[in-house]
Amino acid sequence: MTEILVSDVNLNSVCERLEQHCCVDQNQHNLSSQPQTPVLKRHSNTGAKLWGRVRSKLLRQKLDPQTVQSKNWHMDVIEMNGIKVEFSMKFTSRDLSLKRTPSKKQSGVFGVKINVVTKRERSKVPYIVRQCIEEVEKRGIDEVGIYRISGVATDIQALKITFDTNTKDILVMLSDMDINAIAGTLKLYFRELPEPLLTDRLYPAFMEGIALSDPAAKENCMMHLLRSLPDPNLMTFLPLLEHLKRVAEKEPINKMSLHNLATVFGPTLLRPSESEIAKGQHITSASDIWSHDVMAQVQVLLYYLQHPPISFAELKRNTLYFSTDV
Repeated sequence: MTEILVSDVNLNSVCERLEQHCCVDQNQHNLSSQPQTPVLKRHSNTGAKLWGRVRSKLLRQKLDPQTVQSKNWHMDVIEMNGIKVEFSMKFTSRDLSLKRTPSKKQSGVFGVKINVVTKRERSKVPYIVRQCIEEVEKRGIDEVGIYRISGVATDIQALKITFDTNTKDILVMLSDMDINAIAGTLKLYFRELPEPLLTDRLYPAFMEGIALSDPAAKENCMMHLLRSLPDPNLMTFLPLLEHLKRVAEKEPINKMSLHNLATVFGPTLLRPSESEIAKGQHITSASDIWSHDVMAQVQVLLYYLQHPPISFAELKRNTLYFSTDV
């Protein structure tokens, strides 16, 4: 059985995962773990057609008011040419899927301020970020849809618990884990930070800076904002930025352009915490902030992804020569 958590922001990823699950060989009758008898070779386009049926079914369920209001898992089966997909799904609103929830336990890494983690680890970049990036570059950089296709939720939760409690076993676990789960764990880490990596304090300035029409003024403003980040945030952001650029260099293979990566990571790195959202006069929920600012969040990250390499030392060296008149 394929269990899938369907939120209103990752439907395409879900469908692509289902398409992959549909690509079974001629000796596999369905997706269950029980032994099956061999069947005739399926038609070459069965996977695509079955994916279309699944997508249609998911869309209908997604738009069904009863499904949206229910908190229970909905079970369903779709079959074609001897291939059977059994799946369960549950609707999760953006208010829940986008919410930043600080951890009550400061001994872990998820939901803990980044400066607390780096100070405890005596590192410049959190261990979880370094290890996930290293593993993706080792065996996931050619993976189609890397960072866009969702990993299995149970695998991601297992990695989360291991990073939070016992880093001694993490290297063995990472080497055995599906690469999409590792990519998903990295995204989850940034999504669960108590405040965004690019900080609540600077968020309004990022929104204003990316809207500037004069290229020179925008350059000055956007570089100044990076200089204004706390050192742990900046020193984590810059290697992540270069990593995403290297992923995009493989776009002909992995189909992940700079814009695709900015769409995935922009809101994760910039979306304000709930305390900041509540301060807005016209923005009252996570859903509102998503629809109101998401394009600007994507554009901010895309600006830095399209920028020539940015050096931490060079940024700090230029601080003295920067004028805040923009």
